[in-house]
Amino acid sequence: MTDRPVYETALGASSLERITLLGSDLADDVMGTVGFGELAFWLATQRRPTPGETRVFEAVLAALADHGFTPTAIATRLTYLSAPDSVQGALAAGLLGGGSRFLGVTEDCGRFLHDVLVSVDGPLPADDAGWDDLALATVTAQREATRFVPGLGHHVHKQGDPRTPRLFAIATEENLYGPHLSLFAAIGRVHPQVLGKTLPLNGAGVCGAALADLGLPMELLRGFALLARTAGLIGQLAEELRHPVANDIFLSVDLNNRSVPPDPYGGNRG
Repeated sequence: MTDRPVYETALGASSLERITLLGSDLADDVMGTVGFGELAFWLATQRRPTPGETRVFEAVLAALADHGFTPTAIATRLTYLSAPDSVQGALAAGLLGGGSRFLGVTEDCGRFLHDVLVSVDGPLPADDAGWDDLALATVTAQREATRFVPGLGHHVHKQGDPRTPRLFAIATEENLYGPHLSLFAAIGRVHPQVLGKTLPLNGAGVCGAALADLGLPMELLRGFALLARTAGLIGQLAEELRHPVANDIFLSVDLNNRSVPPDPYGGNRG
């Protein structure tokens, strides 16, 4: 008799009589008892979050779920228009657009803050003045390297992103205002000294800081943003079914294009 390989997992497993998930009976101990946000956190960390962690995590998911007619939403609606038999394709099209300009800022900001913190030689700051000094050095280094600071600025909320103070407040209320949020808040206070202008801390960036303070893996931060946006894209499809706009978006381009001479890449542009 040949030996069969064994693939260990602490996640879902099934037998003839029952299904287990994270060491719990799915039907008796999870379904109807554990909320989806709590479960998503539990699946990623393999530890059950505290109520405070769940509240912060779900606040982040709500903050990232939907922002109207963004490129990801338009891609989902147009893909559904083209292939109404493929809901999964429409959702995938929207999720594939989650990158450095939309949704990816959550990961970029969380990673950036984390990299700064792990590079600190000695203990982390103990007060706002210390955080401001670290933030000032950080923003100055980014400026000298001609690199942007992730999470600074917003194309709509130029006077302040309404999600940002709310997430700071929720994290404070739950005693989960950690070093990533502290550094990000300090960047918000000191960056005008270096950049010569005041930019808002955007909501996607503070979401990354909050997720990092929850101890979630840096490699998965964009995954949580995509998890949130999946709910929003389902909402976009549901609204498209009731009040279609995708065909109008398509026709606005199709009926208003004009033919121009070829412009070969690398050619002489005069």
